[in-house]
Amino acid sequence: MSRPGTLIEPKTVSAEPLIQPGDGLISVVIPVVERADELVNVYRSFAQALDARGQPYEFLLVFDGRITPPAELVMLARQTSRVRILRFAREFGETAALRLGIEKSRGDLILTLPAYFQVRAEGIGALLDTVENGADMAVAHRSPRLDSWLNRMQSRAFHRILKGVSGQQFHDMACGVRAMRRTVAETLPLYGDLHRFIPALAIREGYRVEEVALAQHPSDTRTRIYRPGVYVRRLLDVAAFFFLAKFTEKPLRFFGLVGSAFFGFGALICLILLIQRVEGQGIANRPALLLAVLLVALGVQLIGLGLVGEIIVHLRAPHRRAYRVRERT
Repeated sequence: MSRPGTLIEPKTVSAEPLIQPGDGLISVVIPVVERADELVNVYRSFAQALDARGQPYEFLLVFDGRITPPAELVMLARQTSRVRILRFAREFGETAALRLGIEKSRGDLILTLPAYFQVRAEGIGALLDTVENGADMAVAHRSPRLDSWLNRMQSRAFHRILKGVSGQQFHDMACGVRAMRRTVAETLPLYGDLHRFIPALAIREGYRVEEVALAQHPSDTRTRIYRPGVYVRRLLDVAAFFFLAKFTEKPLRFFGLVGSAFFGFGALICLILLIQRVEGQGIANRPALLLAVLLVALGVQLIGLGLVGEIIVHLRAPHRRAYRVRERT
């Protein structure tokens, strides 16, 4: 077993040709952050589907620090150049695993898969064909859904909230089966838990993203119920994505709008109290006075925070490209 954070390279030379970058190479990146019980079967099924296409491919599996690579998979990595394994020194999460896998991959076309079955392997060709026919990214849409009504209800609620904050309609953004060009993968701003929003991030960058209906795998039908904290974190992730998508370049529009609302409401209360004081009513012991002062102070702070954000964006503007050129004529 290799040391955490090291790459497991093949130790023996197999009869297969040496994998070289380019030449239609497909890099399959699998972040392993939850479990690895089905990983060997996942590799065999998707490798068989890729063999049927006749294109060269490689598998790059990135393990989070707490998960140990299965011995059968390690032996396979030592026998073939098509399989490489990386393992973090500690837990870093799925987004970091995807970033590392993309960085270490060598193919012009990148296919991301979860460490367990979500779709049937034989349908992966339609996803790759969509990218090869002109799309920048193709995202699997599990259809028809075979899992429980609770899973479908959670998925609908997530996509409805996402559409409300971003205006983009997706059917299965949580599916980890995606195919994309290397140029797309390298330009996506991935950090935190933004891996759930990869298709939306690609659209925000101006790329063409298409959904492809693929048959759901029978083993992906178990009911998924999470702790309340998980749902809270996902709502916070949606809020973070909304802010990044809408106000990264203009933070004052967000903080200024919210701060102005607080300031205006507090100023209105202060004005009412002032009129009452002029008319002879006492206001010193009224909670409304404290509320008005707090609202005004909070509004000023939020507007000031937006101004600081604008200064930061202005200082970084010469070194940051906020646009992407699709074509030149």
